[in-house]
Amino acid sequence: MAESYRRSRWSNGLFVVPYLSVFLTLLVFPLGWGIWLSLNKVDLFGGERFIGLKNYARVLSDPIFGQAVKNTVIFVGVSVPTLVVLGLFLALALNKTTKGSSFLRGVFFASSILSVTIVTLIWRIVFIPNDGLMALIFEYFGWQPIGFLSTTGWSLFSVGVATVWWCIGLPMMLFLAALQQIPKDLYEAAALDNTSRWRVLTRITLPSIKSTIMLVAIIQVVMQFQLFGQAQLMTNGGPAGSSRPIVMYIYEIGFLRWDIGMGAAASQILFLIILCAAMLQYWVSTRKEETDA
Repeated sequence: MAESYRRSRWSNGLFVVPYLSVFLTLLVFPLGWGIWLSLNKVDLFGGERFIGLKNYARVLSDPIFGQAVKNTVIFVGVSVPTLVVLGLFLALALNKTTKGSSFLRGVFFASSILSVTIVTLIWRIVFIPNDGLMALIFEYFGWQPIGFLSTTGWSLFSVGVATVWWCIGLPMMLFLAALQQIPKDLYEAAALDNTSRWRVLTRITLPSIKSTIMLVAIIQVVMQFQLFGQAQLMTNGGPAGSSRPIVMYIYEIGFLRWDIGMGAAASQILFLIILCAAMLQYWVSTRKEETDA
C-alpha cells in the first residue's frame, strides 16, 4: 500500500515537470543571470569583471534614470485607475444579452489584438501636428494647435491615451466575466425593494467583484510599468526625456551604450519597483476587505 502511494506521488509529480521546466528556463534562470550581470562590468562583447554594487550606484545617481522613474510612476498612476474605471464602466454598460452589446464588446476588444506598431501608427495620425485629426479639430474651432507629441507635458499624455485605447479590452472582458457570475437573485431582491441603482452598484455589484477589481489593478500595474513600444515609436522618449519610461532607459543603456551591467542593474530595480507596487496594491485591497468585514 505504501509503495503504491509513493508511486502515485511520483506519477503526479510528473505533471508538474513541463511547467517547472518552462518556469526555470524562462523565469528563474533569466532572473538569476540578470542579477549576476548587474554585479559585473559587461558589454555586448563579453569581458565580465565583478564590480559588486557599483552598477546600482551608477543607476541610482543618474538623473536620467530618476526622470524615467518619475515619468513611469506618473504614467502608471494615471493609466491604471483609468483602465480599471473605464473597463468597469464599459462592462456595466455592455453586460446585456443584446445583439448591439455583443457587437460593441467586439469593437472595444478589437484594439487589444493589434500590434504596438499599428497602435502607434494610428495615434501618430491622430496627434501629428498640422495634418493630424486633433490639429484639424483645433483648426475647425479656431484654436491654436498643440504639438501633442513634441511638447513637454503633452507627450506622455499622448502615450497614455494610446495605451488606454489599446489595453482597455482585457479589463472590460475580465469585468464582464465577473459580472455574469453574480447571482441574479440579488438583483431581483433589490428590485422588489425599489433599491436605487447607486445602492445596487455599491452594495451588490462592486462587493461581488472586488477580487476581480484587485486582479485587474495588479495586472495593469505590472503591464504599464513595462511601457516601452508606445513611447519609443510615438515620441522616442522626448522632448527632453519627458516621456522616457524606465524600460526605454534600460534599452538605451544596454543596447545603445553597450553597458550591459548597468542595464541589468536598472532592470533589477524595475523588477523590485513592480514587485513592491503589486504587493502594495494587494495589501491595500486586503486591508480594505478586512475593514469592510
